[in-house]
Amino acid sequence: ELWQGVTLEPPDGIFAIKDRCDNDTFPQKIDLSIGAYRGDDAKPWVLPAVRKAFTRLVNDPLHNYEYLPVSGHPEFTKAAAVLLFGEDSLVLKQNRVATVQTISGTGANYLGALFTHRYYRFNGDRKMYVSDPTWVNHHAIFKGVGLGLETYPYYNPVTNRLDFGRLLTAFQNAPNGSVMVLHACAHNPTGVDPTRDQWSAIADVMVEKGHFAFFDCAYQGFASGDPDEDAWAVREFVRRSIPVVVCQSFSKNVGLYAERVGALHVVCPTSDCAFRVWRKLSSMVRAQMSTPPAHGARLVSLILNDPELFAEWKRNVKAMAKRIIEMRVELHRLLTEELKTPGSWEHIVDQIGMFGFTGISEGQAMALTERAHVYMLLNGRISIAGLNRRNIRYFAQSLDRAMRGQL
Repeated sequence: ELWQGVTLEPPDGIFAIKDRCDNDTFPQKIDLSIGAYRGDDAKPWVLPAVRKAFTRLVNDPLHNYEYLPVSGHPEFTKAAAVLLFGEDSLVLKQNRVATVQTISGTGANYLGALFTHRYYRFNGDRKMYVSDPTWVNHHAIFKGVGLGLETYPYYNPVTNRLDFGRLLTAFQNAPNGSVMVLHACAHNPTGVDPTRDQWSAIADVMVEKGHFAFFDCAYQGFASGDPDEDAWAVREFVRRSIPVVVCQSFSKNVGLYAERVGALHVVCPTSDCAFRVWRKLSSMVRAQMSTPPAHGARLVSLILNDPELFAEWKRNVKAMAKRIIEMRVELHRLLTEELKTPGSWEHIVDQIGMFGFTGISEGQAMALTERAHVYMLLNGRISIAGLNRRNIRYFAQSLDRAMRGQL
């Protein structure tokens, strides 16, 4: 039989949960599974800056659908690098960053991993170190290009905080020159980020061991509301001359989930090296998709390069981050002050970004889905963006009942 070696893959866990929620007729159902921003009306929000950029784009008499350059929209890739590394970035002034456009952050991770697999000088086995836990798709992407995977301690389920001591020990014990996959901000799925002091200590070990930092930056601006604040770790590592690759996504912070806008940045020791890397990455893009898609990149380019749109986008991003933080504060208040739910819930407000790791058990998460119609991952991760003033009390009450064994 042709294709008899093809096994039946299970459906993607997160999208399967979303599909199940979409088909649920229960009036108070809540979808806390999908990583997409929702406004206080529980509906997707098109950023006002995006609407204005779209109007300008489609009304531009010179707008057309010609191919982009293989490396992507040049005004987009340049602006994306400036947003990430900063206007005064020395590596940008010295032309030491190779940047190409990708199919959002997922495509950047894939291309970055493939490039790393082919050209990085591994000390032993070709493998990446990822946090435990990490974004679930990291496993599929890195294994898909032939890289092995090891995990390093990250989240402490007892304290619901960063397992910092064990993380540092793992970095110190890893072979020199290991590839460490790091989340630039708003760690997915835990929402637990190192402090600046902890990032500095991690950087110390990276320098001492000669490790290579593979950053996944999916939430710049979306986490704290300040794009510069959220890029601090990346910029600090670059300042410390740690070898860095950064996978950048504009899905969350510009709300362009379906447009798949992203970039891959490789920081190089010299401008000549950066040019060679850029040409190599471009040839890999050519083999993968010929040229990148234009529409989303043009929208982001307009937003990042126009002072008026850029200022409005920063206000939009701050508004999204502010609403998520407000939901964290309200959930914490409901659980601790009003419902007096068993357990400690300080981690709800200590975490940052779209996701929250509740710390509940798989059985409790399953009970919430099956009996309260609250759709979430079995590991207890919830999308804080799915909470709003209309449903947060119902969620808190349902979570309280689950913690008391009453569901």
